[in-house]
Amino acid sequence: MKLLVLNGPNLNFLGIREPEIYGRATYADLVRLIESYAAQNGFSVECFQSNHEGDLVDKIQQAYGHFDGIIFNPAAYTHTSVAIADAVKAVGLPTVEVHISDTTKREAFRQVSYVRAACVATVQGLGFDGYLKAADILREILK
Repeated sequence: MKLLVLNGPNLNFLGIREPEIYGRATYADLVRLIESYAAQNGFSVECFQSNHEGDLVDKIQQAYGHFDGIIFNPAAYTHTSVAIADAVKAVGLPTVEVHISDTTKREAFRQVSYVRAACVATVQGLGFDGYLKAADILREILK
């Protein structure tokens, strides 16, 4: 199993941005956790983060034919990007939407997810462990 792990805008500021919501661990800590989990469980991952919508769309499109599934935290683009949702639909790879916080307990605008309809599951409110749960979901789907 080969998974692409995508992270959207401002996730490069984990540990700095709103630590009361996102914690003090950094993006580098997140990548290490995911890579370690993948190695322990016999699958490979590539992690990518961008603050730019087009870069994320390009990476989703490039995943076609190269990855078995996608773990995706679109961050703020969750609530705004039809382009990202369309890219996920276009490649047809099983994708799990992940959010570190529980968006259902946050501002009203965070209740909308354009990408959710293109995903096989959503995991939220589990912190960094949500990425690991997403990998487990994809492993079950891809058996």
